[in-house]
Amino acid sequence: MLTQSTLHFLIDLAENNNRDWFAENRKRYETSKKDLEQLVAAVLKGVSEFESLPNTEVKDCIFRINRDIRFSKDKSPYKQWFSAAIGPGGRHSGRTDFYLHIQPGESFLGAGMWAPTPKHLAKFRQEIDFNPQSLKSIIEAPEFRDYFPEIWGESLQRSPKGYPDDHPDIALLKRKQLFFMHKYSDAEVTSPGFATEVVKGCRLIKPYCEFLNYLFFDEQEETFEL
Repeated sequence: MLTQSTLHFLIDLAENNNRDWFAENRKRYETSKKDLEQLVAAVLKGVSEFESLPNTEVKDCIFRINRDIRFSKDKSPYKQWFSAAIGPGGRHSGRTDFYLHIQPGESFLGAGMWAPTPKHLAKFRQEIDFNPQSLKSIIEAPEFRDYFPEIWGESLQRSPKGYPDDHPDIALLKRKQLFFMHKYSDAEVTSPGFATEVVKGCRLIKPYCEFLNYLFFDEQEETFEL
């Protein structure tokens, strides 16, 4: 479980986002990072029961806390959160995996279509046009919607080229992003059963990740089948 001290560190970091403060509080950061590593290790262990994770270690999953500020107007050197990508290869997989975000008041588990290439977006729309049930049977299932009620992402204002306005699944066809998330309270994040709860969410959203990975990365000719 994560401790309250880890959340307190992130709160203080948000208020003192500079290199001098971070250097003075390096020990707090290291303690919080170890706290996160224990959580991710527990989640990896649980996810490995239904997802193959060859050669995937905790260090492969956790994102650096340092921000890339080269092209950003915000020159704050550190992220105000901890995060990890849970899946084969961790954050370097290049595929759709489970994303865990730890931030006081804003923690969540999520996954989905976030930054598709034009080729991927075309494949997504083709699949929705040809066989919408392949996706809808996943994301419209009651258990899925109960756990992942929040949808992030942008949609087109108009119908995409080649698709009529009265298409029965025009709302999905307009999607440029389709990312589902489940938020956790600070009390949940610091509870003894939090890792188990995250694993539950990963299991529920796994079919959606498989749908996207099949379309985008597996280069199959056949339509996705459950």
